[in-house]
Amino acid sequence: MPAFPSRRTVLLAAAVALTASTTAACGAGGGDAGGRTTVRIAYQAIPNADLVVKNQKLLEKALPDVDVKWVKFESGGDVNTAVVAGAVDLGLAGSSPVTKGLSAPLNIPYKVVWIHDLIGDNEALVARPGIGSVKELAGKKVATPFGSTAHYSLLAALTAAGVDPSSVRTIDLQPQDALAAWKRGDIDAAYVWTPTLSELAKDGKVLVSSRQLAQQGKPTADLGVVTDAFAAKHPEVVTAWIKAQDRAVAQARNAPDEAARSIGAELGLPAEEAKRQLSELVLLSAEEQTGPDYLGTPGAPGKLAANLHDAAVFLKGQKAVDAVPDEAAFGRALAVEELGRAAN
Repeated sequence: MPAFPSRRTVLLAAAVALTASTTAACGAGGGDAGGRTTVRIAYQAIPNADLVVKNQKLLEKALPDVDVKWVKFESGGDVNTAVVAGAVDLGLAGSSPVTKGLSAPLNIPYKVVWIHDLIGDNEALVARPGIGSVKELAGKKVATPFGSTAHYSLLAALTAAGVDPSSVRTIDLQPQDALAAWKRGDIDAAYVWTPTLSELAKDGKVLVSSRQLAQQGKPTADLGVVTDAFAAKHPEVVTAWIKAQDRAVAQARNAPDEAARSIGAELGLPAEEAKRQLSELVLLSAEEQTGPDYLGTPGAPGKLAANLHDAAVFLKGQKAVDAVPDEAAFGRALAVEELGRAAN
């Protein structure tokens, strides 16, 4: 059991409230009210180009006749909950939550339309001084948001070190709650992402990062998903959203100081710290994402489908999903036509 309540219940209540208000105004899954379309976007406090899109209102500028509503969530598991509740149309979730969303019992009708970032050193396992390796976590209390990429990476790290996950007292805490528990001395370690990771690392020791686990065959990423219903009803909004994300990635690469100012403003961080955290991620352009290593093209799904399938196999072994869809199912869940349309 968590040391104190997760925010998931509060977030779900907020999602349901948002659903009620937006559905009344514009219909389920986005829609029209007085001739205007509404798109509800889930975002997280992750220092990538998505925050540039939000802060600089790139989508709002591209779609002046569309009402854009940004809704903050603490983890991909919470985004899945909101999608199931009908509260968001587009959003960011890690590859592990998306894998769970596309697998039984959730079977969420959404698809992957964007890779926000390839997770590197910005997500890691931090332990208190005196704990020198992953093997030493047996019998310890370790916090991580359940169902997140960090949770997936924690399980992968324990397995790789020969530690039975059941021997570790894993506690379901969102990043900020994990930081509070750390400061109180309630936990021994945590697997989380920046900016919380940076706070933990000030007086803790990084045992392993997601970049290292990726090199060991357990890659993770932050993905953009869109519900099937919204993609079918509002393709022009999806295209504009992808183009806005692509513009933000170009800015992060070519004008990182400008991008960092926007990211820092969203996270409450100095621009230099935001720039440092941004540099820990790998960002891909729309054109790059159409390549065979990522989403691919119509008729030729990229390797992301295989990566999601491998993650589902691993999660099934951990009893985190009920069944593993075949690789072709993950291939069909890649929004390659939408991506290709925006990339051209």
